This record gives sequence, C-alpha cells and structure tokens, in this order.
Amino acid sequence: MGNEAIPSTHPRAQSLNIRHALIQGVKDGITADSGLIAHGRGEAFDYLLGERTHDFAEKAIIASAAALFTAKHPVISVNGNTAILCPKEMVEFSNMSSVPLEINLFYRTSGRIEKIADVLRKHGAKYVLGVNEEEQVELDGFDSYRRIVDRNGIEKADVVVVPLEDGDRTENLVRMGKTVVTIDLNPLSRTSIAANITVVDNILRFFPLLKKHYLSMTPERAKKILDEYDNKQVLQASLEAISTLWRDELVRKYDLFHQ
Repeated sequence: MGNEAIPSTHPRAQSLNIRHALIQGVKDGITADSGLIAHGRGEAFDYLLGERTHDFAEKAIIASAAALFTAKHPVISVNGNTAILCPKEMVEFSNMSSVPLEINLFYRTSGRIEKIADVLRKHGAKYVLGVNEEEQVELDGFDSYRRIVDRNGIEKADVVVVPLEDGDRTENLVRMGKTVVTIDLNPLSRTSIAANITVVDNILRFFPLLKKHYLSMTPERAKKILDEYDNKQVLQASLEAISTLWRDELVRKYDLFHQ
C-alpha cells in the first residue's frame, strides 16, 4: 500500500498511503467516490480515539469472534473500501474460519463486483459470494441495491459482519432477526446504534485481532462472552473515550486549558 511520493519517515505515512490506495481504487473502478468521504469521516474519529484499539473495542472484537464461532451460517459483507483497505487480512480470516465473503454494494455495477472479486481472489480467497447472478435474490424492505444478496450468504445468514456499513441495511438485517456485527469508528451512527455488536475501531486493526480471538474460542467461552456482552456499554465507553482523550492530548501538547 506504499506510494513513492510519500517518504516512510513522514509522521502520517500510513494514513497518506491509505488515502492514495483508496484514490487509486476509485480510478480502478473498485471504490466508489463516495467511499473517500466515508473514509475521511472515519479517520477523523480515529484521531479522536488516539488511533489505537481501546479495551472497549477489543471487548467487541472478542464478542464478534464468539458470534462468528457459534454461528451456523456466518458471512462477511465486502464493499469497495474494505477490498482496498484490508483484503489480505480479511481473506486470511475467511480462509482460516471458512466464513465466506459476500460482495454487496450500494453503488452496484457488474463491473465493480467483478473487480472486487478479482482483488479478493488475488489474495487467495476461497469463499467469494455475490458474483453469481443465478444465486442472487432480493430482500424485502430494502430500497437500494443492497437488497440484492446471495441466497447462500446474507439471505440465510444468522450472523452478518458489515464493515463500514450504512444504517438502513443494518436496521433491516437486525429487524430480520440476524445478528449484525459492524466495524464503525463513529459510535453515533445509525449503524453503530442499530448493530448487535459494534466495534468502534479502525478496520485495519480489526481482522488481525478477530483472527487471534477466534482461534482461542471454545463453545463454552463463546456462550459466556455473548451472554455477558452489552453493546450499549461499549458505545458508552467509546463516547467517554472520545470526550476525554482529545482534551488530555491538547493539554499535554499545547497546555490549551491551563493558560
């Protein structure tokens, strides 16, 4: 994900490289241009969180691993941003856990679907759904192209991971009785509030930790984790972190509140 114009010594090298990768994704027809706006919004929240995984986020990641471990038909939804941001890590988890990846797009074209599928397959993906038109069905209650899903994926799934998601679909999937896991840096979004498990963290940090906790899961531990998990507490903790971390950082760096 490197860019020759960005020196590795630049303090924001990783962030700038990610931005350039997404811009290239737009040029290549993988990422929707609106995905750039969505990424920028998420990056702003990541600043406020100190660009690190907090205890409340890891608690949600552990619950995500438990939900996927106990699911009968789990699936990970993939869009253009995720295909650019973390294809390697996402595919590694999918292949290890046998949880399929399903391409599901708001700005849907057959060309984008094929290009995203190519990205996933180049990284070694074994389980890619959402590409075979004969297996596609339409869900009720959805106005956007998100309604078009794979009958072997989202339609029959009991647990759906929806990274970088839009609120309408999350609300509808929960209404259908599915457990929705989302990764959303904005704890105030409709997606975060509607989901069953909300990971307030950067998706770049999500999949490696998900893999780690999934590998250590047992049926007994998974049940205990899910029985005790409270998503409202996680969201509350994330809001408290945002409201205090930035102030502490400004005090430390600039002494803004002690003048």
